[in-house]
Amino acid sequence: MSQSDLFGEASADVSVKAAQLRERLHHHAHAYYTLDAPEIPDAEYDRLFRELQALESAHPEILTADSPTQRVGGRVLEAFAVVHHAVPMLSIRTETDTEASGAEAFDARIRKELGLSAEEPAVDYVAELKFDGLAMSLRYENGLLVQAATRGDGESGEDVTANIRTIGQIPLRLPPDAPQVLEVRGEVYMRRDDFEALNERQRQRIAAGMKGEKTFVNPRNAAAGAVRQLDSGIAAERPLSFFAYGLGALSDSAEGLTTGPLPWHTHFDMLQQFKAWGFPVAHQTACVQGAAGLVAFHQNMAAARDALPFDIDGVVYKVNDLALQARLGFVTREPRWAVAHKYPAQEEMTTVQAIDVQVGRTGKLTPVAKLAPVFVGGVTVTNATLHNELEARRKDVRVGDTVIVRRAGDVIPEVVSVVLDRRPAHAAPFSMLTHCPVCGSLAEREEGEADHRCSGGLFCSAQRKQALWHFAHRRAMDIEGLGDKLVDQLVDAGMVNTLADLYHLKLDDVAKMDRMAEKSAVNLLQALAQSKQTTLGRFLFSLGIRHVGEATAKELARHFGQLDAIMAASEDALLQVADVGPVVAHSIHTFFAQPHNREVVQALRDAGLNWPEGDALAPIAMPLAGVTVVLTGTLQSMGRDEAKEQLEALGAKVAGSVSKKTHYVVAGAEAGSKLDKALALGVPVLDDAGLALLLSGEKP
Repeated sequence: MSQSDLFGEASADVSVKAAQLRERLHHHAHAYYTLDAPEIPDAEYDRLFRELQALESAHPEILTADSPTQRVGGRVLEAFAVVHHAVPMLSIRTETDTEASGAEAFDARIRKELGLSAEEPAVDYVAELKFDGLAMSLRYENGLLVQAATRGDGESGEDVTANIRTIGQIPLRLPPDAPQVLEVRGEVYMRRDDFEALNERQRQRIAAGMKGEKTFVNPRNAAAGAVRQLDSGIAAERPLSFFAYGLGALSDSAEGLTTGPLPWHTHFDMLQQFKAWGFPVAHQTACVQGAAGLVAFHQNMAAARDALPFDIDGVVYKVNDLALQARLGFVTREPRWAVAHKYPAQEEMTTVQAIDVQVGRTGKLTPVAKLAPVFVGGVTVTNATLHNELEARRKDVRVGDTVIVRRAGDVIPEVVSVVLDRRPAHAAPFSMLTHCPVCGSLAEREEGEADHRCSGGLFCSAQRKQALWHFAHRRAMDIEGLGDKLVDQLVDAGMVNTLADLYHLKLDDVAKMDRMAEKSAVNLLQALAQSKQTTLGRFLFSLGIRHVGEATAKELARHFGQLDAIMAASEDALLQVADVGPVVAHSIHTFFAQPHNREVVQALRDAGLNWPEGDALAPIAMPLAGVTVVLTGTLQSMGRDEAKEQLEALGAKVAGSVSKKTHYVVAGAEAGSKLDKALALGVPVLDDAGLALLLSGEKP
């Protein structure tokens, strides 16, 4: 065999191998992006991707336009080329009536134009979501994506193919049964979680001093900006998604114009074919009948709107029967057979009249913008959260500013951005208060945290209800019958202002509370009396000291032995306690440095609370020290609380979530996502027998 024959055989082998890799990568990308059902770990996909990259790099002649490696971007354009749409991208008329009557009006118009009497059957419609993104036309020739274009003016748009290739949900090639020419219309958008992650990266870049960086106002603007990047490498870094919902050109001839009857009878059938060819179609899309079906869809999607992972600003109704669509036709370049039915706007402009600071039940200080009343998200809004000082300064919100306010459903309204060109000259930057506006205690922001908090703790009336509820918790003082509703009543009636007041309640006063009777009141007073006999660990936990959980409270009690020793301990002394770091030590020391917190502790002692005390214990070797365990499901041998106590008594840390640092997951019946994550991470999983071995000191 000649050298050239050997070379040709080797080249053919490489081409076959590359084709096989492309096929596997296309399959797994479709499973991941479109079906949301990945079949292999990300690491395995990355390995296959790198293998294909290496082959194509070594043999450039085998590179194809539909290769998954072409999604990564890197092409820089001087400008976008103009694309003339073979079939115009027409806009849909918008129904401005945001109530259900908008759907009824559309159905009435359709029935009238079709000449249907009241006795004739309801019209079939396809109801879709109105995505808040960027309209896009994808053109395929001989099964390959050759062009992606924006809507533009409907007749002509911009060629953004290089950027659209970076979207994993968009197929680069279609199955063999696809038409010779196919244009699929749809929406490019950005998911909310991807938008938040992108803005977080932008904030980090800004903090690092990188010039020219900025955060984005909303997902739509971020998506539009990504699509119109001249550098496709930058576009590839910005997570975009796609939904298909319409048809442009379709033909089995090279000209690409629609010829002959369409291969489907209904719009819904066409969408199902798109799905079969690998395009994502929103699963909320539904076939409905008549005005009642449209109204129900509009209402259901309004209720589900805020839970969706992406933004919508309405719904779209389309006559389902394609023959009826053709019969209804168009008017002033809008289809008669479709309408967009919008929801109330979620963003509006207004002005900031003041910035107040509110104190939450956990002591968090939140700056709140007091707004000139504005109707947004279906209600009149007068307040919007600024979250914390860092966020207020990042957005640079000032009194007198004109701002864009967003409200989605029941979510607390927030200021999205400031309209800088309307800022008055006298507007001053916001600064957080140095003291709590309720109790006057010092307001502190711990290192590494964004929130300021009132250090008043048990003394601050704004935190009183939360402090009482936590104090009564079964893992704290275990006061059965003292739930959050009764706590609210007692505080609102002025009967309880401090923790110690609980132990001075009278039977007649408690029995007068709503949903309370004499027997319930007697039971509550008995529970209060029983709670006076406790442990030092429980008492420390009940005080609600920030960062001091149940395990830390127990360790403090074991280490110091006496409450007075803990109250007098310096931060350096507190750092000697196992699992107590600088943040926790500072929090404990600050809490007991406040005179009013010491007064509350003394009042509780005076009310009769007591616990066994002793000398500080010398450090002992714990058999499970350094071991992290996660409990999930229902155990047969014991309750999860009992298992947690026994594990912690042996020095183990019982965590609430699974990570690579978890040593064991103990899984009982009906274990859920924690078990799945443990299996995915390769964390050892124990049953009841394995737990027993762990508690006995043996290795499972």
